[in-house]
Amino acid sequence: MTIRPTRRRPQRTHLLSTLLLCGLASTGLAACTKPSSEAPVRIGFSAWPGWIPLQVTEDKGLFSKAGVPVTLQWFDGYLDSINALNAGQLDCNSQTLGDTISSIAGGAELQVVLTNDYSTGNDQIIAAPGIKTVADLKGKKVAAEEGTVDHYLLLLGLKKAGLSATDITFVPLETGAAAAAFAAGKVDAVGVFAPFTTQALKRPGSTTLFSSKDFPGAISDHLVCRKEFVAKNPEAVQKLVNAWFDTLRTIKAEPGPSLTIMAKRAAVTEPEYKAYDAGTTILTLEQNKQAFKPGSTMQSLPFAAKEIGTFLQEVGLAKTAPPLEGLLQPQFVDAVK
Repeated sequence: MTIRPTRRRPQRTHLLSTLLLCGLASTGLAACTKPSSEAPVRIGFSAWPGWIPLQVTEDKGLFSKAGVPVTLQWFDGYLDSINALNAGQLDCNSQTLGDTISSIAGGAELQVVLTNDYSTGNDQIIAAPGIKTVADLKGKKVAAEEGTVDHYLLLLGLKKAGLSATDITFVPLETGAAAAAFAAGKVDAVGVFAPFTTQALKRPGSTTLFSSKDFPGAISDHLVCRKEFVAKNPEAVQKLVNAWFDTLRTIKAEPGPSLTIMAKRAAVTEPEYKAYDAGTTILTLEQNKQAFKPGSTMQSLPFAAKEIGTFLQEVGLAKTAPPLEGLLQPQFVDAVK
């Protein structure tokens, strides 16, 4: 396949209600039966600048304004949120297109209802001093969260440079742990996304070898829901999508207070969070509508889905061809006024 150069605080009251209904411990991660139409929609999110605005949605009461009760569940580990959605412990989750396609290749029934952003530099492969090119990674220890977005980015970069996964020593670590391991000098390079890039780059002399900026459209981020939930709750899904665009309007109208909320959720300073702006391109409503349309570049989700599905099979991250029919559901962004 040719890759064309053209990508985690719960609402306490709602969460408690859900736990009591399910008879679960305080972790809230054991599976329970599907919520009724009046129960809060269970949404997962994690540390990525394209999803952290959901904290603004909650703090500003925009879910309630849209008429949909929500339990917003933060995940310190991105992979944990994907696993929770696949296990039916969430109704919707914030995740990448590539990771979603990996899940459906494994049997999950999921649908993309919204595009939050394209990663345009905030996913990075960061290398230790002395590693100047991708070729220099040969024989080196490289850490990333196995099977997720920055593992995918790493493999894209290796392929572009004429290398393969067997040319490096891959060290599978959760993203936060991977950043810490690199900063401590335990590995030679690391694949991480913002805000973990800030931690990794604190290693003296470290540099970004390549990033999602080098693969435009290859990494898109989305609100992804279980197919059954979408079929039974289309009105709730529409309200969630409406709330997202209300959030973008709120951030534009109230940039200072919104930045404070997002930086706190990301556990970084406000200047550090603001530095992520160029590396995450949040899509407007019109750009969202356009992204769902057929095309011939990675900025077209139907095209990107096919390309990613093929690539994931080639590198062994997907064992079978992912069933893509019905994956993309543009009607919700199309209905936003």
